[in-house]
Amino acid sequence: MRRGIARSTRLAAGVGLGAVAARAAYTALTRRPPGLNGLPGEQVWGRTNHRGEPVTLLEGPAFVAGAAAAGLLAPGATGRIRAAALLAGAGSGALGGYDDLAGSASSRGFKGHLTALARGEVTSGAVKILGIGATGLAAAAVAGSPAPTRTGRAFDTLVNGAVVAGSANLMNLFDLRPGRAVKVGLIAGTPLALTRSGAAVVAAPLGAAAALLPEDLGERAMLGDTGANALGALLGLAATRLGRGPRLAVLAGVAGLNAASEFVSFTKVIAGNPVLNRVDMLGRRPVAVPAPAAAEAARQEAGERETGKPDTEDAYRPAVPPQADRAGDGVGDPA
Repeated sequence: MRRGIARSTRLAAGVGLGAVAARAAYTALTRRPPGLNGLPGEQVWGRTNHRGEPVTLLEGPAFVAGAAAAGLLAPGATGRIRAAALLAGAGSGALGGYDDLAGSASSRGFKGHLTALARGEVTSGAVKILGIGATGLAAAAVAGSPAPTRTGRAFDTLVNGAVVAGSANLMNLFDLRPGRAVKVGLIAGTPLALTRSGAAVVAAPLGAAAALLPEDLGERAMLGDTGANALGALLGLAATRLGRGPRLAVLAGVAGLNAASEFVSFTKVIAGNPVLNRVDMLGRRPVAVPAPAAAEAARQEAGERETGKPDTEDAYRPAVPPQADRAGDGVGDPA
């Protein structure tokens, strides 16, 4: 009883610290957006969404900063786990930030980036793939393994590194609609938060993500690769604290979804499922209907024959300046 209360208290403290730290970081960053290479911060981090409205990518850096700061202060984690979480979150976030700001849309998906690399073209996505892979392995090595043999520890490091890296990329594939990646993170992270070993890792990231969700749903900001990669990596690290069987199941699921994203649009799958679509739309602004579609709807209400149903929502992929990749897809979903 007392242990359960103590664990719940630590979890609540971690969530609260994450929320406060992320909101403070977001306020500070949006008040004075950091510039880059002589460009003003508003231009560096500003994007235009599918409605033609301005959004900022600073939600991502705010999440990374909030989760990192709170993770160092939240109770219940060992020193090794704190160091591993800092490495996984900050490392994946930095690589995602590089892709957000310096990437191009010339290649898509694992196949596209690795094909370009085989031709001798080093894309930002290829740098991110290799970098997040290395970061995942490093975080897994720092976190350690309880296996009694060297072979067992090496196996665990490889499996855990793959879970961290695969989760980082998978979360990025969901950052194509307002609030979607954060919702997926909260849904996936809640069961991990209820485990004894995963709660210490995931509490601060969940608090940070929840605190920034209103900005995302309101289409004022988006996670971008920076925040989505970091959120996924931290959830992956929490999953590595499970037993070997559940970890292998998580790895299989993560690998399968990453592979499926090369051929299947997650957005279309979600839109075609009533339950998933309802969750996806929860809290979001109504879909903007183009003028021709609105006129057609008016004619239908007047009793005229329906002539077609145009798609009413473009992918949540903002237009970006030449020096930056679109947010939400460094190694992305074809959507």
